[in-house]
Amino acid sequence: MKILAVQNRMGIGDMIIFLPFIEAISKKFNTPVSILVKQSTKSLEILKNNSYVDNIILLDRNDHTKEGRHSGFIGSLNLASDIRKYNFDKVFIFNSSLRFRIVMKIAKIKDIYQYKLFDKKKQNIIKTAQDFLNKTINLDVESKPTISVNPKDISEASVKYNIEKKNINILLGIGGSGDTKRVSAEKYIEFIKLCTNSYECKFFLATGKKYEEQEILKKILNSNFKNYCKALDDFTISETLPIIKNCNLAICNDTSFSHLSAALGIETIVLMTDSPLLYGSYSPKMHPIIPDGEKTVTHNTLGKDKINPEKIFNKTKEILKIS
Repeated sequence: MKILAVQNRMGIGDMIIFLPFIEAISKKFNTPVSILVKQSTKSLEILKNNSYVDNIILLDRNDHTKEGRHSGFIGSLNLASDIRKYNFDKVFIFNSSLRFRIVMKIAKIKDIYQYKLFDKKKQNIIKTAQDFLNKTINLDVESKPTISVNPKDISEASVKYNIEKKNINILLGIGGSGDTKRVSAEKYIEFIKLCTNSYECKFFLATGKKYEEQEILKKILNSNFKNYCKALDDFTISETLPIIKNCNLAICNDTSFSHLSAALGIETIVLMTDSPLLYGSYSPKMHPIIPDGEKTVTHNTLGKDKINPEKIFNKTKEILKIS
C-alpha cells in the first residue's frame, strides 16, 4: 500500500507538530508514508533519519508571489501529474482546501481522507488533526513529536564543538519569525549573567540571517559573555540538530528551534510573547514562560518586554534540579 500525507503549512514548527499524526498513519497501515510539504519546512533535513517517512515531495508554490511549478490552475495540473506518478492508494489531507481534493482526484487516488471542506476558521492545529484521524481511521494520537539523530553525528558534534559534560550546555533560540516574538538581547544577556555567576555554562546561539535577528546575535557576542557563546547562524539544520541533542536544556523564543529541541527530547523553556500558548506547550518537553502580569498569552499580547530573565533562571534550576 502506498500512502501520501499532505501538510502544506510552511513552518518547521508546523511540520514537527504534524509528525505524530503522519507516523501514526504509517504504524496503522504498516508502511512508510510519503509526504507533500513545502521546502521551508526543512523536511529533507529534519526527517532524514525517520523510518516512518518515505518520499518527501516538495510543493513548489509561493502563495505570496503566486510563482512556482505548482502555482495557479496550470500548477494544480502539474501537481496532479507529479503525484500520479507515485500510484498512491490513499491520501490524508491535513487541511480544508478544495484545491487539494480536486488535485488528488485528478491524480487518481482512490481513498481520499481530508478535513471538512472550507472549515478553516479557528482550527486548533493539534485537536483538529487528532479528531480527523480519530473519525476517519479510529486512531487516538498523542501530541508528542520526536526527531531522530544519528548517534555518530551526536558524538562527533560533542568532540568538534568541545561540548563538555561537566558544563551546563544550553541552546538559546534567540531568533524568531516576527519582531513581537523576538525577546531582546538584553534579556538573554541578563539570563547568561545569572547562569555564569553560579555555574560553568556554554551557550549555543541559534538564529536566522534576518537583520533583526543578527542584531540580537551581535549584541550578545559583543557582551562580556562572548567567550561563553557559540553562534550557530551559519549552520544548516542538519548540522545544528546533533549540537542541540548534546545540550542539557534549550531556552527559545516561539520559533523553530523550540519545536526542534523539544522533539529531540531536550527540556525546552519557551518564551511565549505574542502567540497562542498551545505552540509552546503541546509537547511534554515544553515549559512555557509568559510575560509578567499575564495569565496567558495569545496573538497581540505583545509581551516580549515583560519576559523576566530571573523567572527563566529559576525555571532552569527547577528543570535541571540544581540549586
